[in-house]
Amino acid sequence: MGRHTALSSLETNPAETAAQETLTPETDAATGTEHAGHSHEGHDHDHHHHDHDHAQPAPTLNPECTREVEIEVPADEVSKAFRTVVKRYQKQARIPGFRIGKVPESLIRKRFADGIRQEVVETVVPGHFRAAIEQQKVTPASQPQVTDLHLEEGEPLKFKAAFEIQPEFSVDGYQDVKVEKPSAELSEAEFEAELERIRDARSTMEPVAEDRALADGDWAQIGFKGEIRTETPEEQTAEQARPIESDDAVIEVGGANTLPAFNEGLRGAKPGQELKFEVAYPADFGERNLAGKTVAYDVEVKGIKKKIQPELNDEFAKELGGEYEGIEDFRQKLREHMANDKKRRVEAETRERLLEALVGRFHFPVPESLVQNQIDARLDRGLRALASQGMRAEDMRKLDFARLREAQRDSALSEVRGLTILDRIADAENMQVSDEELERELQIISLQTREPLESLRERLTSEGNLARIRAQLRREKTGNLLVERLA
Repeated sequence: MGRHTALSSLETNPAETAAQETLTPETDAATGTEHAGHSHEGHDHDHHHHDHDHAQPAPTLNPECTREVEIEVPADEVSKAFRTVVKRYQKQARIPGFRIGKVPESLIRKRFADGIRQEVVETVVPGHFRAAIEQQKVTPASQPQVTDLHLEEGEPLKFKAAFEIQPEFSVDGYQDVKVEKPSAELSEAEFEAELERIRDARSTMEPVAEDRALADGDWAQIGFKGEIRTETPEEQTAEQARPIESDDAVIEVGGANTLPAFNEGLRGAKPGQELKFEVAYPADFGERNLAGKTVAYDVEVKGIKKKIQPELNDEFAKELGGEYEGIEDFRQKLREHMANDKKRRVEAETRERLLEALVGRFHFPVPESLVQNQIDARLDRGLRALASQGMRAEDMRKLDFARLREAQRDSALSEVRGLTILDRIADAENMQVSDEELERELQIISLQTREPLESLRERLTSEGNLARIRAQLRREKTGNLLVERLA
């Protein structure tokens, strides 16, 4: 049945369900950048900002992955940092009554005390933190959470820094993990079905002039009004009370997507005839306000139409695009496109199943900060997708982000596990990404984002994302290798 979900089965989703359904696992929490897939469909490297805020405070760290260091910075280094920062403020400060560079140090220290302290911390802490973790020979998987900070000029700076590290675990036996790899060969039935779909999409509806009744294969042109049956009017919800009606709908009699009650009610009817019948909708019907309900319909048959399909000839092929010389050329190119598409799809689905099997095989603690990063990335991608579909910022702000975050947690955790496992297998396989492979990826991104290649390269390098893209390609190559070995 055309577009009327009361007559067929099309599912509708509220905004939050849409948000969840558009969240996809294509972002690397460990790197904060999106995966570079072979198809590059929907692959957006240009992160746009939206007027919403779903960020969370610093996550509670996973105790199994958490390390802590206590650091003390000598007093003379702290004093030197204070002097350096104060001098910089003196050179730049603009205070009424004083020339630039001539503001008294005492006034600078008083007026900008908080800013000066913050800059001293940012100047001194990172280097000492790096030295401490290098001494411990650990690599943080998260930004440090600084606590117990003691900072006074002329005294040692003391603080504690808690952070998460990547877990230690073995991937021994990964070669033994197998999943079924379906055939990627395009069947003749699949090809003919797609060819028929393309032909059907270019069909036309022609009115039937002869005086006869509706039969299977006809398209009934109807108007209808429906009322949901309830025991008492008080039982009707506001959603159920909304009219179910259309003045001009078309429905295929005997069609696979047409509800049986409509087929039975319309079969044998003639234009001008008015019908009454009830439809009992199944409990799993896609339109929620009709699922499990019984609707009484008044239907007017307005006409009969026949679908006229075009002939599969050279003229049909040329109407599809000037690149086709004729119908045989179109068939050949369609077959090649479908074969390549199925091969990519089967390989992607097999990689996903294989990764799920690996995640089920190897168990290890996961840094909570990476899980939260992955949730952030999934939400951001989903919200950008909703924005591109026209969802307004004010509607986004009404979403229950706490519930959305919780709904994404299991998927995010599984994705982080999978990425971590792929990294370990890549190490075991000594997998490398050449400069040429990285350059090809940058060229693809440049085409997608319409950003000049050199500008893109400079930006990614300055942002620290070039190495991350290389890491993504390394994981992809590792996954492809594992899939190839299944053959």
